[in-house]
Amino acid sequence: ALAAEQVNLTPSAVSLQMKQLEQHFGQALFDRSARNARPTAFALQLAAVVNRSLAELESMRHVDCAAPAGNVRLGITESAMTTLLPQAFAALQRSAPKIALQIDRGTTPDLLLSLKAGRVDAAIVVRPVSGGSSRLLWTPLLREQFVLVVPADMAPGTVKQILSQSPWIRLERSVVAGQMAARFVNQLLPHRQPLVDVPGIDAIVAMVAAGIGVSVLPKIRYQLRDAYGVREIALGRAAPVRQICLVRRLADAGMRNLDAVAKAFLAAAALP
Repeated sequence: ALAAEQVNLTPSAVSLQMKQLEQHFGQALFDRSARNARPTAFALQLAAVVNRSLAELESMRHVDCAAPAGNVRLGITESAMTTLLPQAFAALQRSAPKIALQIDRGTTPDLLLSLKAGRVDAAIVVRPVSGGSSRLLWTPLLREQFVLVVPADMAPGTVKQILSQSPWIRLERSVVAGQMAARFVNQLLPHRQPLVDVPGIDAIVAMVAAGIGVSVLPKIRYQLRDAYGVREIALGRAAPVRQICLVRRLADAGMRNLDAVAKAFLAAAALP
């Protein structure tokens, strides 16, 4: 009778509905052995399921259908600025034009510190060999294998021969890619000393093209390779591979503007 008042039905109508539910599920909803009917454990479980469903339906009334907007502070490595940023920015302009990117260039270690300190909202970085912090959300974008970059007219030879006979231009070890390249060379040729440390991949490619030496680098984009006329030599099964990721704080998971940025970079990474 009290339930009937709450739902504006007659007591008999409520009783009929309860009977129909019991027939549907094949289980009793109430223990009627005592003076007052009490809900069974199954009834309480069923009520919890119904309450969750009603709450989800209610939440749909408050869904914000507006396009994602606002400023996003994005940290990005130098190499990703030329390989991923142009296509990702174009994709973001098409899908979420109200998002304004604020670009901050840096190395992977510096950008991860900035992310943890809240100075950037997301970053495009090389995932550390250790896997990186589990307290961050990592979205894989690209896997890039390392190669030996040599002048186009260099005589054929094995990787070991070329590295032992030619000056080695080392990618600076302050960046993750530099650490990976140095580890490969040192395993192949222990105690091998570089001619010079250079912080940027583009600068190294220009130096290789000028005949100054050779270098172990992540596979370079075809525009840079064709522009400078250098050649790539595969390193074999032992070749290191770096993973380019978009990373953000776990607490920011589900933020629509960051999701839109991630989607744009995923689209850029899928391009040939």
